[in-house]
Amino acid sequence: MSNNINKATSELNSSASMRIIRRQTWLVGVVILLLSPNAFAESNFSTFWKKFKTAVVASDKAMLAEMTKFPLPMPYEVKTINNKEAFLRRYNEIFKGEANAAQCFGTAEPHKESNRRYEIFCPFKETPKDKENAPIRFIFELTKTGWRFVGLDNINE
Repeated sequence: MSNNINKATSELNSSASMRIIRRQTWLVGVVILLLSPNAFAESNFSTFWKKFKTAVVASDKAMLAEMTKFPLPMPYEVKTINNKEAFLRRYNEIFKGEANAAQCFGTAEPHKESNRRYEIFCPFKETPKDKENAPIRFIFELTKTGWRFVGLDNINE
């Protein structure tokens, strides 16, 4: 009888150990998945960037408005763009103002600030080939709803 009890106790302990190991394995898997968005951020940005620059080149204002987070901060002393309607109205100011974004985005390389932020630097539209002086900064961030255009700045101001 004692032998049967020891055997049953051993089986219960073994079963409990297996459950603990399964739970730990599951927990490790969940942690890996929670950390994965940072690992995939670059490839997701790459997909976003291709779509965004294609929309700029095509002047697809509606698509770009959907890819923008509002309010959209603008350069020094320029009024913030608070909503989609203002974005559509001020489209040329954003993408054809100090820089020619369609021209710049064709060759610009995104600059990674962090796993959640990228920037594109463009030269003034009067000097499109001056890559050494590219002060117009388009800012992109990973938000709760995915990658978004979140700001425009002239770093010289």
